[in-house]
Amino acid sequence: MAEFKASLAGAAPAPDLAAPLAALWWAAKGNWDQAHGIAQDEASADGSWVHAYLHRVEGDLGNAGYWYRQAGKPVAKDSIETEWERMVLSLLGGRA
Repeated sequence: MAEFKASLAGAAPAPDLAAPLAALWWAAKGNWDQAHGIAQDEASADGSWVHAYLHRVEGDLGNAGYWYRQAGKPVAKDSIETEWERMVLSLLGGRA
């Protein structure tokens, strides 16, 4: 997690970073459009989970709910920041 957070000082995510993590990287940098484009193109449960998160950030809770269902995840109730950390940890192979 520390290495991932440190990478946010860069101009772009590592080229070999998995798409869901790259989307979360861009989200942390405040580039919702870039993050959404990546998540939208990722046809996986993890991609759907990130897509849900991004629509939650946007405030579109109906659309977020759809993507949480697609991901097989419960709708998040914690803070946006806590959810981001939980997702990154999970996608890096830790426990969520």
